[in-house]
Amino acid sequence: MPHGQRIAPRRLYARRCRRPAPLAASATALSGLLIAFTLGSGTAQAAPPAPPSAQEATTMLGDITEKAEGSLDGYSRTKFPHWIDQGNGCNTREAVLKRDGEGVVTGSDCYPTKGTWKSPYDDESWTKPSDVDIDHMVPLAEAWRSGASGWTQDKRQKLANDLDIAQLLAVTDNVNQAKGDKDPAKWLPPKKSFHCEYVRMWIWVKHEYKLTADAPEKEALKKTLGTC
Repeated sequence: MPHGQRIAPRRLYARRCRRPAPLAASATALSGLLIAFTLGSGTAQAAPPAPPSAQEATTMLGDITEKAEGSLDGYSRTKFPHWIDQGNGCNTREAVLKRDGEGVVTGSDCYPTKGTWKSPYDDESWTKPSDVDIDHMVPLAEAWRSGASGWTQDKRQKLANDLDIAQLLAVTDNVNQAKGDKDPAKWLPPKKSFHCEYVRMWIWVKHEYKLTADAPEKEALKKTLGTC
């Protein structure tokens, strides 16, 4: 953002979507434990949650309701409260910086004093936290137009700070600013080899939160999945 198994019954499928495969589930659970262990001070060892496979993402995409985007009337980033406390003195931004960086060392306030961040969007590396944005995979304005305008503020806060799915990534700040609130029909990362993973993450978030997608967006997602 600028400055961000079995398919039936559906309930069981939804739970599976959060952890797409046994190995991915183990990796995601381990990441969560490592995040909890390292929030405070020391060196981060975790990674963003692994997205579903292309096959699973294709099934999820079919479940996403196709609908024209709504209006931005009434939208404000303050309606998606962030960055909230994640425990041990760390807010969400600090938690993602710790999780996504290499050799991250923090002070007593959890703010990084040392580390390297490699942006998956462009493969650029940064050593200053100020050069890194925490991107909302599905931008908050996009979420608002796709159904979040009708949510409670608590649910919007959950989306804006969700560490359990691939909604938050540490990326190069000006690349994130170029993305703005665009969906994949209008913007994909400069790094083409990341496009497949990017749309799988996007679909995961939209499916998890039952957000809608317009026709050009769905077509772009389907086309990019075809390259996986």
